[in-house]
Amino acid sequence: MGSVYGNLFRISTFGESHGGGVGVVLEGCPPRLPIDVAEIQRDLDRRRPGQSVLTTPRQEADQAEILSGVFEGRTIGSPIAIMVRNKDARPSAYEDMRDLYRPSHADFTTEAKYGIRNWQGGGRASARETIGRVAAGAIARKLLKEVAGIEVLAWVQRVQNIDSKVDPETVTLAEIDANDVRCPDPDAAQEMFELIDSIRREGDSVGGVVGCVARSVPVGLGDPVFDKLEAELAKAMMSLPAAKGFEIGSGFSGTTMIGSVHNDPFFTDSEGRTRTTSNRSGGIQGGISNGESINLSVAFKPTATVRASQQTVNRTGEAITFEAGGRHDPCVLPRAVPMVEAMVCLVLADHWLRQRAVDVLDTEQNA
Repeated sequence: MGSVYGNLFRISTFGESHGGGVGVVLEGCPPRLPIDVAEIQRDLDRRRPGQSVLTTPRQEADQAEILSGVFEGRTIGSPIAIMVRNKDARPSAYEDMRDLYRPSHADFTTEAKYGIRNWQGGGRASARETIGRVAAGAIARKLLKEVAGIEVLAWVQRVQNIDSKVDPETVTLAEIDANDVRCPDPDAAQEMFELIDSIRREGDSVGGVVGCVARSVPVGLGDPVFDKLEAELAKAMMSLPAAKGFEIGSGFSGTTMIGSVHNDPFFTDSEGRTRTTSNRSGGIQGGISNGESINLSVAFKPTATVRASQQTVNRTGEAITFEAGGRHDPCVLPRAVPMVEAMVCLVLADHWLRQRAVDVLDTEQNA
């Protein structure tokens, strides 16, 4: 089962939605990095359930416990284990669904592959698994800030057909977190809130798009062919629950342009750096970061669990009608924001360490 991600900055997540707890083991974090559990908790608080009427009412504090790898407020180079215990698990709420396959869930495919599944809330397929990613992502975020001044921010760009106007180069965390939707465009955020709340009252769900920017990324991260930085980011984003699409730079809209318009011309800035006058490449060319901001977006489907009656079958193939129970988000987007940020941070931290190995070799050869 694919629970490990990364090369040098490597995570392994564990736990199920309604088990004893969830968490992560992080390997490869350099020693002496200052880290406090409060920094991890800050990101987990943005991901946790029960934040507003727009999220699942499950009440979990998602309190992080650092079990190893940190001493006197600094990383020591050994594996960092972080645990979050489940406090409000209600596996009995899924008793009626243990023998049926919920539409658009992982129930059928998981059982078909492994011959067994944890039917209590989705098990490993639950978004609760992402707690480990967000916890490790907080450490990756700190590393990127300390070593390179890299900043990663995500926001809700669109809910269904309601779009927002956001400048990736100037958007701030305060603007993003100013409302429950996590959309920095106040007018669009209000419309989004009303739509999500209306859908929630109907017992249904809605999807949309999360935008993300990584600013001050140095030139040189990523490798040609199979380890292209955009390919690594795409895999990371598409590994998130409910993710259905990925774009970087101009994305699909770039297909409507001609080459001479789509190209990003180079120039030398006042500090002697090679820059581009536009950024339709999204900060990556030839699979390698070019020093411009990395701009990407991720499409998320409507939450699969809805209260409306649906048709499905059980393990014996009998057709049945059911109404889903449990506690679920009417829209995953507000809580997906810190998940997207975490995965971008993990990818960039891993590639920053990989580039450091190249830099060291180059220094030795030129000595």
